[in-house]
Amino acid sequence: MKKIFSDNNLLDDANDNATTIMPIFAEVEGNPDIECPGVAEVDLPILPLRNMVMYPGVALPVSVGRAKSLQLIKEAYAQKQYIGVTCQKDMYVDEPEYKDLYEIGTIAEIVKILEMPDGSTTVILQGKRRFHLDNLTTFTPYLRGNISLLEEKMPKSNDKEFEALISAIKDMTFNILKTLGEPSRELMFALRNIENSHYLINFLCSNIPLNTQQKQDLLNIDSVKQRAFSLYTALSKEAQLIEIKASIQSRTREDLNQQQREHFLQQQIKTIQDELGGSVQEQDIQELKEKASKKKWDASVAAIFEKELRKLERLYPQSPDFSVQYNYLETLTDLPWNEFTKDNFNLKHAQKQLDKDHYGLEKVKDRILEHLAVLKLRGDLKSPIICLYGPPGVGKTSLGKSIAEALKRKYVRISLGGLHDEAEIRGHRRTYIGAMPGRIIQGLLKAGSSNPVFVLDEIDKIGNDFKGDPASALLEVLDPEQNNAFHDNYLDIDYDLSNILFIATANNLNTISQPLLDRMELIDITGYILEEKVEIGRRHLVPKQLENHGLVKGDVDIPKKTMEVIVGSYTRESGVRELDKKIAKIMRKIARKKALEEEYPHTITVNDLHEYLGIKEYSRDKYEGNEYAGVVTGLAWTAVGGEILFVESSLSKSKGEKLTLTGNLGDVMKESAIIAMQYIKAHAEMLNISDDVFDKWNVHIHVPEGAIPKDGPSAGITMVTSIASSFTQRKVRPNLAMTGEITLRGRVLPVGGIKEKILAAKRANIKDIILSEENKKDIDEIKENYIKGLTFHYVRNIKEVLDFALLNEKVEHPIQL
Repeated sequence: MKKIFSDNNLLDDANDNATTIMPIFAEVEGNPDIECPGVAEVDLPILPLRNMVMYPGVALPVSVGRAKSLQLIKEAYAQKQYIGVTCQKDMYVDEPEYKDLYEIGTIAEIVKILEMPDGSTTVILQGKRRFHLDNLTTFTPYLRGNISLLEEKMPKSNDKEFEALISAIKDMTFNILKTLGEPSRELMFALRNIENSHYLINFLCSNIPLNTQQKQDLLNIDSVKQRAFSLYTALSKEAQLIEIKASIQSRTREDLNQQQREHFLQQQIKTIQDELGGSVQEQDIQELKEKASKKKWDASVAAIFEKELRKLERLYPQSPDFSVQYNYLETLTDLPWNEFTKDNFNLKHAQKQLDKDHYGLEKVKDRILEHLAVLKLRGDLKSPIICLYGPPGVGKTSLGKSIAEALKRKYVRISLGGLHDEAEIRGHRRTYIGAMPGRIIQGLLKAGSSNPVFVLDEIDKIGNDFKGDPASALLEVLDPEQNNAFHDNYLDIDYDLSNILFIATANNLNTISQPLLDRMELIDITGYILEEKVEIGRRHLVPKQLENHGLVKGDVDIPKKTMEVIVGSYTRESGVRELDKKIAKIMRKIARKKALEEEYPHTITVNDLHEYLGIKEYSRDKYEGNEYAGVVTGLAWTAVGGEILFVESSLSKSKGEKLTLTGNLGDVMKESAIIAMQYIKAHAEMLNISDDVFDKWNVHIHVPEGAIPKDGPSAGITMVTSIASSFTQRKVRPNLAMTGEITLRGRVLPVGGIKEKILAAKRANIKDIILSEENKKDIDEIKENYIKGLTFHYVRNIKEVLDFALLNEKVEHPIQL
């Protein structure tokens, strides 16, 4: 058994075990297309081979691995029966059917079966005659089928052209063998003395380095002369390839050290790629073309892609511009042009998902369900731009993810906090080194669809400097009338953002520019009341922290009463972020005890909180009574929720009028105090205050907790009431709080943050609240359980405030003015 073309993969990767096989070099007497006595054209056993084509007259060793094939071989050998051998179209198919086999095959005789030392079975097959497989009749225990014998069209005996062709084939084969190295004398002698031209052709067809389809095409040729022409063409190509390889080796052969050797290998690869007309860069370009063919982009985008691709093909691969251009085209093909995920229009599912993830937040849930309902009915709708604003920790960011799950859309989140470069939104132009698309386009690349839920987190914390104003760049992104043609500087192509559901989050609307606010639908997410925090803690935070700390349900339970104490005494916030930290602190201590196999309470009681959380950090806001003149309770809004605010005023004798303000007050609050003082002086007669009092007494207004900055106009009526109480020494109505802005004319103007202020009033056991008449609409939107136990008094002017707030009763030991 000899190997013909040693270095050129001339051996077929055959059969069942993908074992390398070689045709046996064996002269056959007479014509390889011999008669096959006893071959029935009906119901012949069929042996399928992988990655190998058998020719008449050629003997081959085949390693048999499939159980069906092994049974066929043994039965046919025992019965001395011929078998049909054909090649599979796909070598990886284990149970081939008729469509998986080539129709032209070769009848073979089983010469010998060999049991190999490794336990495998090898069979020697001798090809006899070509056949056509008409159909398969049986699949078990092995394949059987009907065949038709095929005749070989032999050349005429005096065909000089055929004789010359055979001589040329022999010479070409000898040249190839000599180029590869000194061939053995026995092989050269055998090739020179093969008299049967038909066998020589078939033998070489089995050995030349062609793929399975090409070898099958040679077998399909009925004319032996035409097969010889095709064989000569294949040998010529192989000879040229071997010569090119030899030329490359001769040009690069020299004594090399390790460094030179590595350089040589790189150069050799490059030379081979250049000679073969292919390279890694060309493969990358081909991949881009394949990806582009599957894109759903518009004709204008396709034209730009083709233009940029032609530029890439003209660039030298080692040029820096090549990688820049390639990255640009890769970005174009990776973007989800007109690719959308299917929305889930099941409103009940969406409602269930939103309720599962978040407790309360009814406004937002209703708005999302409304959008989904309209989209379901209309089928096409520009997505709204929603801005969720409210204090920290109320679930604004996580709500975006919940909405994405409810709609079955992709979820993308980018944080805008501290962003101060416009290019972060619009991208950099490709002329710059390291240019890349903006965060909007990057988010779409990450999502892989053109209609994700896109959360723009902390939109109120965008900065600006000499690099531009990102907030201005967002105007185009968040305008439903413009964002269907968003222009990214890197892409330099308009991209449609109108199908994206943008959800922005913010803590404070005052820092957002008015044009940007105008493009968003504002939804106020206010703080939670104690009852809501308790439910959120028990339903969401406790299960989450149990999982985070390796605990399971049943290890720890925090009852409602305990949760109420944690919320009221260990946290002070509008959201639940601090509550989440406290619950995590409890779980850490429980996890430690469990890991040490110590005893621990499975139900956390109020008495256990001192051990797990330490001493109480906060005490509830307490109403301080009305025993002193000039002490009035106001209501204030802070970033962490509402609080009650005490405004104190006192009088001191002096020769000249003087107003002193303390308590770390801002400019607006100081102006409110001045307005309040001027109103009292202008309406002294109404309050039965003599005019000369103001010349003899100084007024000092103080707002406690001086370390905390305070500002805003909402303490205006509180200051008026405080000053009036000081000058009249009348008591203030008990359990009363108020909030509202004042004017010099005495009008009471509305203020914001009403819900948070009301929650603070409830915590302090306030019973009566004075508000501007225009704030009544805010009260009407608040749930009834939030305002239960409170009485609201709506006023238009300061006189109504003073008439209700000040009692006719004097304080004990009043000052004699």
